[in-house]
Amino acid sequence: MSRTFTVSDSIVVDADPATVWAQVADPALMGRWSPENLGATLPADGGPARVGTVFDGRNKRGPFRWTTRCTVTAADEGRLFRFRVHAIGVRRPRLRGPIATWEYRFEPAGTGTLVTETWTDDRRAWPDPLAHAFDRAATGGSTFADFQRRNIASTLRRLKKALEA
Repeated sequence: MSRTFTVSDSIVVDADPATVWAQVADPALMGRWSPENLGATLPADGGPARVGTVFDGRNKRGPFRWTTRCTVTAADEGRLFRFRVHAIGVRRPRLRGPIATWEYRFEPAGTGTLVTETWTDDRRAWPDPLAHAFDRAATGGSTFADFQRRNIASTLRRLKKALEA
C-alpha cells in the first residue's frame, strides 16, 4: 500500500484574509482550534511569526504529550503561512529530522476568506511498511494522512466558529 504524503481541506470564514492570517500566523494561538496542538512557545516579540522564526509546539494525543521544533518558511501577510516540523521529543524536541510541513493559504471569497490547510508528510526516507506500522501505533489504527485529514477538518471548523463569533 503506497502512502499519501499530502492532505488538505478548505473552509470559507466570514472575515477578511488579513484578519484570518494574523490569527493563524501566530502559532501560540493554534491550540484554540487544533484538536491536537496546545499552542506554541515563540520568541518574546510576539505577534504573527516571520520567515525564519523558530518555535516549539506543544501537542497531545490522548494521554501522550510531546514537543516539536518548527521553523516558519513562508509568511506572506493575508495570503500564506507555512512552517516545517524538524524535531520532536517528549519534553524537548531532541530527535531531529524532516517530519512534516504545515501550510495555510488565504484567498478572498466574497466578503470572507477561503482558508486551505495542508499537511505534508516529510518522512520521505522512511520505507512504506515502517511508516505504516509507526502511523498505526501512533494514531490508534490510522495512517497519518487519514488522521490528519480528520484533524484538519476539525481545526478549520473550530477556526471558522471562533473567528465568526
